[in-house]
Amino acid sequence: MTDQQQPDPQQGASEEELRAAYEAEIKKINVQQVLLENVVTLINLGMRRAGLIEGTEDERDPTQVQTAIEGVRTLAPLIDATAPEQASQVRDALSQLQMAYVQIGGGGELKLEGAEAPAPAQPGKEGAGPAQSSGKLWVPGQ
Repeated sequence: MTDQQQPDPQQGASEEELRAAYEAEIKKINVQQVLLENVVTLINLGMRRAGLIEGTEDERDPTQVQTAIEGVRTLAPLIDATAPEQASQVRDALSQLQMAYVQIGGGGELKLEGAEAPAPAQPGKEGAGPAQSSGKLWVPGQ
């Protein structure tokens, strides 16, 4: 037998005290914080399901990646409005996730964030295409 005593349930916090402590914690949380945490969780799970994190190659699941992408895309406008300082990081991560989805052979239809229908080719016109010039297309090294 050890010298440590088991806590006596009779001496613990009452249900009323636990409820009061829970209420105090809930008052500290704001919806914007929970929204951002959920978006980050979707991105992280999407990266795992895309096999982008070392050791997660066997977890690849394009359907889950697509669902994560759609969830983040749906919530992104709220992040833009409520957490603008994190919005660009969320959009960058979303772009990486979309590219990974395509690379792992995601078969579902997925409209890439910021992608536009290509403009008709104009002979003799050089430079960036419409998606790249919009600044919304992630291009490695640029």
